[in-house]
Amino acid sequence: MELNLITSIRTNNFYDKEVMIKIKAMWEEASHELTQHHDTTYGVYYDYESDYKGDYSLGVAIESDKASEDQPVIEIPNTEIYRIYDADTNDEQGIFKTWSKIWDLEEEGILNRAYTFDFEKYYPNGKTEIHIAIK
Repeated sequence: MELNLITSIRTNNFYDKEVMIKIKAMWEEASHELTQHHDTTYGVYYDYESDYKGDYSLGVAIESDKASEDQPVIEIPNTEIYRIYDADTNDEQGIFKTWSKIWDLEEEGILNRAYTFDFEKYYPNGKTEIHIAIK
């Protein structure tokens, strides 16, 4: 799958005190471009330093469009295997709660993450899925 990267940041969930400020600013920066597209939007997690406690890159992306050749492309290999989690979009904290569940499953040894490319998939109808690459 090819995704056009609109913008990205480098951060850490546990040691970057401005993580939420950075993420909010990244989405605000991308919002102008996103209003021009009515397709699926992605929050892509990549370039992991280690596990979920380490640094990582997070970007806002859209499905690849040849007309957007000025934007960097993220190539997510078709060979990746994903476990998919639905986020409760009726809950303001739904995405965060889903990530917390993912981290708990990993800590319990139930989820064996690959730490290659993970992504949040935002559908036009409001549905949100979190795709976690597994080994």
